[in-house]
Amino acid sequence: MVARRRKRGAQGSEQGIPSPPGYSAIPIKFSEKQQASHYLYVREHRVREGTKSSWPQKRTLFVLNVPPYCTEECLARLLSPCGPVQSVELQEKPDLADRSEEPKSKFFHPTPVRGFQVAYVVFQKPGGVSAALALKGPLLVSTDSHPVKSGVHKWVSNYTDSVPDPEALRVEVDTFMEAYDKRIAEEEAKAKEEEGIPDEEGWVKVTRRGRRPVLPRTEAASLRVLERERRKRARKELLNFYAWQHRETKMEHLAQLRKKFEEDKQRIELMRAQRKFRPY
Repeated sequence: MVARRRKRGAQGSEQGIPSPPGYSAIPIKFSEKQQASHYLYVREHRVREGTKSSWPQKRTLFVLNVPPYCTEECLARLLSPCGPVQSVELQEKPDLADRSEEPKSKFFHPTPVRGFQVAYVVFQKPGGVSAALALKGPLLVSTDSHPVKSGVHKWVSNYTDSVPDPEALRVEVDTFMEAYDKRIAEEEAKAKEEEGIPDEEGWVKVTRRGRRPVLPRTEAASLRVLERERRKRARKELLNFYAWQHRETKMEHLAQLRKKFEEDKQRIELMRAQRKFRPY
């Protein structure tokens, strides 16, 4: 244990860069004007034996302390000298379990992470990981050929990107619905094939199905149904069935008569005030 600690301390002193145990530090700078360096901590992505991982082994680089201004495209460009980069994905925290392989959507995605992130960089060849672990810096994030937006310019760009293209959105929604309908049809066909067949314990699964499928209602059809139900409820109601309902009906009728009488009085007084004596 003491020998290992001495070895790690010797590595840190040789590089002159503090890094967590098992990680290599890569200094980066936002631009040439920046004097202080920011450090990315990288290591090869590994999992325990018998544990499934969504990332290919020996070709995935795990990156810690990724700053907010470093995007996936920017990170791929910084690590491209180590070898061809297949994919880069930024996340809020590391994956602790195997993820479902679902296609990513350009429009329907979670809220972007505010602050520092972790990244999974997949190279096309295993040599890219070893080259990245030996990479020296500092690396420049924003250059003249590849400028990175920041401040107000970045906010404006993010807002512009948040407004989706209606045609592209329609195509993606249609594609998703087609895949969804196909999956539902396959599940129904599979359930129909297994209907009536006993399982290992001899039980038969029984499902309830309607005699005819329900057709989707349009807005006009829904309004007609609601109006029909309202009329049916109105016929069932008993008006003036109780004594207090009869009294309330009389009181409302008397109040309407008094209101009408006062309005007529005001109208007559107004007509009298406007009338003038005209002898000729």
